[in-house]
Amino acid sequence: MDNELFDLKETGMTDEEMFSFVDHSVLESEKITAPRYSYWRSVFRVFFRNKFNIIILSILAVVLILTYVYPALVDYDPFANLMDSAAKHLTPAAAFAKFGKSIHWLLGSGASGQPTFDAVWFGARISLSLALVCAAINMTIGVLIGAVWGFSKKVDLFMQEVVNIIGNIPYTLLIAVLVLVLSPSFWTMVFALTVTGWLFIAYFFRTQVIIIRDREYNLASRCLGTPITRIATKNILPFMTSLIVTQIAIEIPSYISYEVFLAYIGMGISDMSLGRLIGAAQSAMLTPGWGFEFWSPVIVSAIVTIVLYVAGQNLGDASDPRTHM
Repeated sequence: MDNELFDLKETGMTDEEMFSFVDHSVLESEKITAPRYSYWRSVFRVFFRNKFNIIILSILAVVLILTYVYPALVDYDPFANLMDSAAKHLTPAAAFAKFGKSIHWLLGSGASGQPTFDAVWFGARISLSLALVCAAINMTIGVLIGAVWGFSKKVDLFMQEVVNIIGNIPYTLLIAVLVLVLSPSFWTMVFALTVTGWLFIAYFFRTQVIIIRDREYNLASRCLGTPITRIATKNILPFMTSLIVTQIAIEIPSYISYEVFLAYIGMGISDMSLGRLIGAAQSAMLTPGWGFEFWSPVIVSAIVTIVLYVAGQNLGDASDPRTHM
């Protein structure tokens, strides 16, 4: 180890430049030197750090464009070729040979001579819109009631009895009965999926609120006289952002699955959604050369649900402040 002394004069700096007195200030000593923290900036930084998330978002963007933009630009008539028997049940190659190479015939034609590609994305628009509306309603009601439920003992006693009664009714059976009793329309399905769908979401967030409400900083806020509503909105709901995003990622695909299943067994909405397309084409699954009619909506519904779920789960993980270190 080199023990030679270093001559400060070799730096070419004066004593005043190298050394200076530091004034003592009580206010300055209380300041914390730290980089500015932005929650959502950190969320997106963590989210986009994973390259796989960029691929998922790209697929999601393509799905949304095909679901909402493409149907708005296409003049789709499912019965335009109904009287042309030669236009029905065509494979993509046969459809290209008859109608020419076009994106409309990329998946062949269906039982009415309609382009399966157009039918699938028109159906996806109905199914995805249904899922988004139901998720927005159930999540809004569920989170708000769950927050109140976790704070109020009177509400807790009442809601526990409601859960004990309604929780014993199979959710799928309840939806099917409501759809059968009422007219099988889009808003009927929304009502059936949301009339009790918010309850278990509220119960989940009630449990989370109970866990968070008795932490030290919330007890200190209550001792200082902070209103309960302010504690809920400022101290609790922001902490549950990652849970809310994760729950949304679960809810949206589940509503698509409910719609597809009910339509497949003949209890869905009257509109030609993904479920109705799958149900109408189930006989084509066993017919050689007609498989595109059945598997196209099945694969599209699977892609939509998987992409929404994975993107939501990864965004929920990125929303957790513990991942921002």
